[in-house]
Amino acid sequence: MSAFFKINNFTANFKSNNQIQVVLALRSAAIALQLLLILFVNLALNYQLPWTPLFSVIVLELTFTLVSFAFYKNKQQISQLALLIQICADILFLSLLLFFSGGATNAFVSLLLIPIAIAAVTLPPSWLALVAFLAIASYSILLWFLPMSVMHGNMQGHFIAMGINFLFSALVVALVVGKMARSINQRELAIAAYRENLLKQEQVTSLGVASAQITHQLATPIATVQLLADELKEDFPGNDIIEDMQSQLACCTDSLNAFRTMVFDIKEQTITAITVKNLLEQVLENLRVNHPEITVELSELQPESISVMADAALLPAIINLINNAVRATKANNSYNISLTSCVNNANWQLIIRDHGLGFTLEKLKQLGVKPVSSKQGLGMAVLLSHTSLERLGGKLALTNHNQGGALVTLSLPL
Repeated sequence: MSAFFKINNFTANFKSNNQIQVVLALRSAAIALQLLLILFVNLALNYQLPWTPLFSVIVLELTFTLVSFAFYKNKQQISQLALLIQICADILFLSLLLFFSGGATNAFVSLLLIPIAIAAVTLPPSWLALVAFLAIASYSILLWFLPMSVMHGNMQGHFIAMGINFLFSALVVALVVGKMARSINQRELAIAAYRENLLKQEQVTSLGVASAQITHQLATPIATVQLLADELKEDFPGNDIIEDMQSQLACCTDSLNAFRTMVFDIKEQTITAITVKNLLEQVLENLRVNHPEITVELSELQPESISVMADAALLPAIINLINNAVRATKANNSYNISLTSCVNNANWQLIIRDHGLGFTLEKLKQLGVKPVSSKQGLGMAVLLSHTSLERLGGKLALTNHNQGGALVTLSLPL
């Protein structure tokens, strides 16, 4: 899974950082071609183009490109606004070059479509519309400033038709290329999300297989010790230690049986309606049995009649999160946790607050997504709980409380 996240980060950096580098590289190549074309037209074809304004624009374009290269060289994050500025600069430089070399009559006037195509791939629709408007406005200005000497005969209608053709071409490029780029981007995001979910499910499946194997291996020793405890009770009736041992062995047997039942229900995809009141009672009972030293502050802000659709994995998922909160609280020499049950936007929410040290920023990014090494373990409980809630259409959010400690909020649709 770590390799997958490295690939995702590389792709994200490429998209954010290298797009502007590609634009600058294309402009550099364009500058070289512009110089060659001006020299070829003036020297080989004997057309007298104005050298001074054309070379002044190219010098300005080259200076802007070099400054941009130096400015964005070591930038880790580059905004789309910067990319918009670069594309608009390309429209400006190209328009100036066309203005001093024939205007709308220049054979290369269709190059104004290239910035629209680049914007369609890299910018959101609103900024794409701005780039298309600027390109169309630039072409319209070039048409407007054509000298009257070229408008004789049917040329006026010809140039009007050229303007309409450019308008139509610009709209087609903006709409079609933009739509295709957004479709491809959405498909890539969907594939990335699918791969991430598949890797997570593979991890959870591996954990489930390992748990099933260990449970199967534990069943026989527990049964053997149970028989030995029964024999000891017959030999030493009324012994408190033996009775405590039998009680603990009975808890282990019950846990194994509950695990088998839960696995069977999950395999059969048995989902039933569970009232929130009954669910909270089971949670509190588990806390009283396993953590009698912990004081629980429960705030029930939801109607008693509400229920959620869940399977056998929901209760263990909640208990895993609460056990984590208990460990964090006790590690900070405290014995209080807070539970808040409420309804928010047609979702039931359970907010668990501990009084520990809270999450670090690094753990907030990784918990629930992949195993995280710590003094308390590998974060498997959060990972399994997160996966169980996702399967039920729920969500898990991890934050820090402003007065200290961590906040874990799980949400399930009513």
